[in-house]
Amino acid sequence: MKIAQVVLIPALLVSLYAYAEGKQQESSLTYRVVDTGVAIFYDNTSVIPMPAPDEKYFGQDAHYQINRPSYTDNGDGTITDNVTALMWQKVMGEKLSYQEAFQKAKNIELGGYDDWRIPSIKELYSLIQFTGSVKGQRAVDPFIDTKYFNQPLGNSGMGEREIDAQTWSATEYVGRTMRNDETVFGVNFVDGRIKGYPKYNPRTHEPNKMYFRFVRGNDAYGKNSFVGNGNGMISDSATGLMWQQSDSNKGMNWEDALKYAESLNLGGHEDWRLPNAKELQSIVDYTRSPGTTGSPASNPIFQTTSIVNEAGEEDYPYFWSSTTHLDGPVPGANAVYIAFGRALGKMHGKIMDVHGSGAQRSDPKTGSPMSRGPQGDMLRVKNYVRCVRGDSVKLTKDTSSGIKSKYPDSVKINRAVNPEGVQRGSKGKLSPLPGRRGFVKRLDRDGDGKVSRIEFDGPKDRFVYHDKNNDGYLTENEAPKGPPPSGSRPPRSYK
Repeated sequence: MKIAQVVLIPALLVSLYAYAEGKQQESSLTYRVVDTGVAIFYDNTSVIPMPAPDEKYFGQDAHYQINRPSYTDNGDGTITDNVTALMWQKVMGEKLSYQEAFQKAKNIELGGYDDWRIPSIKELYSLIQFTGSVKGQRAVDPFIDTKYFNQPLGNSGMGEREIDAQTWSATEYVGRTMRNDETVFGVNFVDGRIKGYPKYNPRTHEPNKMYFRFVRGNDAYGKNSFVGNGNGMISDSATGLMWQQSDSNKGMNWEDALKYAESLNLGGHEDWRLPNAKELQSIVDYTRSPGTTGSPASNPIFQTTSIVNEAGEEDYPYFWSSTTHLDGPVPGANAVYIAFGRALGKMHGKIMDVHGSGAQRSDPKTGSPMSRGPQGDMLRVKNYVRCVRGDSVKLTKDTSSGIKSKYPDSVKINRAVNPEGVQRGSKGKLSPLPGRRGFVKRLDRDGDGKVSRIEFDGPKDRFVYHDKNNDGYLTENEAPKGPPPSGSRPPRSYK
């Protein structure tokens, strides 16, 4: 007994020291990347059951959780992000020009504070949630938590599309887009993208106007602190993430990108993964671009393969994320990428940088290269990969599979519902679940005991009709008891 105590006490002290060191490091992070909110799994086109390790499509966004979104409504027109320590304006006013917004930020008093500012593109992007969806130019679900933040749509009465509700940041593109336009980066929380938008109307030369959401607090947010480890890895002490210094050196489709990341063994670590959209955007350096610094939009500490783009210019790749982007007639067919080189499009027969280095768009997960969309986005399909590991990542664990997580801090998620939407009985037979409980069990793919709009398989207006407390979820108490009566239709509304 005494011998055992002699052995165990030092081991316990080492464990406690490691735990305390981890907690200290966690508390020192200044740039916490907020999770995308994605909890549903996809193949190249549609929703699938959670893939296990060594199965196709393992390693996508929903497999890994980082810092879960958490907000506090302060009841005074402000919202505090409990993860980033940023405080936000809840309701945006009317659209403003870039200069008007800077003037307003100087004068605004809200929630008892007068130190408001226009957010950087990294601060603004911290609010995006990829639980949203869009169908071309039509809004479906915003890419922001509408329980806490208002999100207007474009004014169709003024000839705008529903997606014309972009929110500008304070970050100007160091290069030029389109036809030598001065450009400001913004996030479109209606269609789930970062793009550079011309500061002035190219025809009238009048200032363009966009929405602005002011922010205050945590001046260190968005500022990286990279250190080379000398072993092919880069650590960012601001975010707690560790990065592959080089890249994949070739383009590949989304499925192969996931496989590449999960198979990487580098620096003695095997827990590399394909970064989600927000992790990948965290390493963009918006002070750099091919046209101004002759480099990708990333810190020179990273090694990035150069390419010759579709216009015949020396350029740098698009990089895949693990995040599915729900857009178009087949919502699960696209995945998010970040353009570390020029974000190209083909307009009026000419290929040009239409959205700026550091833009976030999406590509088909598989298929052939093409040009598509209002700005003729160049869809490459085969994009590059830079892997990530670290932070307080948790691997989603399927408790029914018996698979052990390679991460010690895994979470358990109930996945008792099989792909057919029915529950397995005690002898493994399939039997339907009745009524409201059956509704939730059938559609609740992320195992949180409620049904989100993305999980709901009916029209949006019916979802809104049943969502009595307007929180964006249907619980058993709110769920319909059965199919809607023939010819019935709830009133249309938009959260």
